[in-house]
Amino acid sequence: MTAQRWAMIAGLTLTTVSVTSADDWPQWMGPGRDNVWRESGIIEKFPEGGPKVLWRTPIAGGYSGPAVAGGKVFITDYVTTDNVKVDNFDRKEFTGQERIQCLDEATGKVLWTHQYPVKYAISYPAGPRCTPNVEHNRVYALGAEGNLICLNTADGKVVWSHDLKLDYGTKAALWGYAAHPLIDGDNLLCLAGGEGSHIVAFNKHDGKEVWRSTTSPEQGYSPPTIFKHGGVRQLILLRPNAVSSIDPETGKEYWAIPYEASNGSIIMSPVMVGDYLYVAGYSNRSVLIQMDPAKPAAKEVWRDKQNIICPVNVQPILDGNVLYGMDQKGDLRAVSIPEGEQLWKTSGPVGTRTAGSDTAFLVRLEDRYILFNELGELLFATLSPEGYTEIDRVKVIDQTNTAFGRDVVWSMPAFANKHAYIRNDKEIICVDLAQ
Repeated sequence: MTAQRWAMIAGLTLTTVSVTSADDWPQWMGPGRDNVWRESGIIEKFPEGGPKVLWRTPIAGGYSGPAVAGGKVFITDYVTTDNVKVDNFDRKEFTGQERIQCLDEATGKVLWTHQYPVKYAISYPAGPRCTPNVEHNRVYALGAEGNLICLNTADGKVVWSHDLKLDYGTKAALWGYAAHPLIDGDNLLCLAGGEGSHIVAFNKHDGKEVWRSTTSPEQGYSPPTIFKHGGVRQLILLRPNAVSSIDPETGKEYWAIPYEASNGSIIMSPVMVGDYLYVAGYSNRSVLIQMDPAKPAAKEVWRDKQNIICPVNVQPILDGNVLYGMDQKGDLRAVSIPEGEQLWKTSGPVGTRTAGSDTAFLVRLEDRYILFNELGELLFATLSPEGYTEIDRVKVIDQTNTAFGRDVVWSMPAFANKHAYIRNDKEIICVDLAQ
């Protein structure tokens, strides 16, 4: 059983998202929600001694990544005196305060903080999982125990909030609430859980429920994802017991295909390649679905192939018809879709460690990739159907947590304004990557 808990890092695909600026990183996986950094003028290799760290700001624990928008950096953490550096699957209780902090992008100075008490009863209790989502003058944050909050970006005042567990009569999944909410028009789409409310659409302005839909044994960890296909917009949900398509305007279900997520661990966002939808999770559970190009309908093509990519910590990224991603076994792989053929695999980004779930986050940058691995290193590399070629790497931040007996840092950076914003459980730093 590996990094099921890290739904915080699942999901790819283009969807209806708000883009504040081409240079900002206002949500999980960037402005296009596709892990593509579209800036130019980034260094080709790291300078001797490493890139300059422009500022460092102390923070507490968490797996959530930063969001960068409008000259501000937003980050969440968990402040506690309890020992939450716990490397097991227990659900012991911990007491502390979740925080949403707003920093000045230029200096790292804390501009405001909103915090609230919350008891954790989740595995890997270091802190929140979900990256804040920023649009205009609002920031939306989801805590690990289901506290969904909308704040003013200017002063941190609460606009509206929900306690999802209380409101929908449910409990957090083993690894907590970790599916990054999605802004879609006037709605904020969020996994809630409970009877008939696996997913809920909230009005993003006042927080009122617009619709609720479907029931699942547990929330799962896969973020809501929207594709336009079959003549309509389809909200694709990866539930622990099914892959389903929902009308994002009404919550009505178009179609569903059974899927059994081992330990409820379905984490990645679905990936679309032409008419094909690729879904995979822990314990080599995978399914390829062919979607009807003329109407909202779908059929299964194949299931549970071996030697493909079954991600846990890292969202795979598509380039052409080749999917690149870290498999649950800890190696980086390339797989052709829809064939499901493995083209190659390598332990290069992280190296061989004591267990699986080795982690290196992938972001495409023009004709190359920038990776951030669990050793606290930034890497430049090229990925192609022929293989992985490393260009350069440098250590930028310490490993402050543990997993499977090894030291790790498991948080997705943000890339904006020619900088990388990287956190561990002690600090967030701004790294200059400009030429």
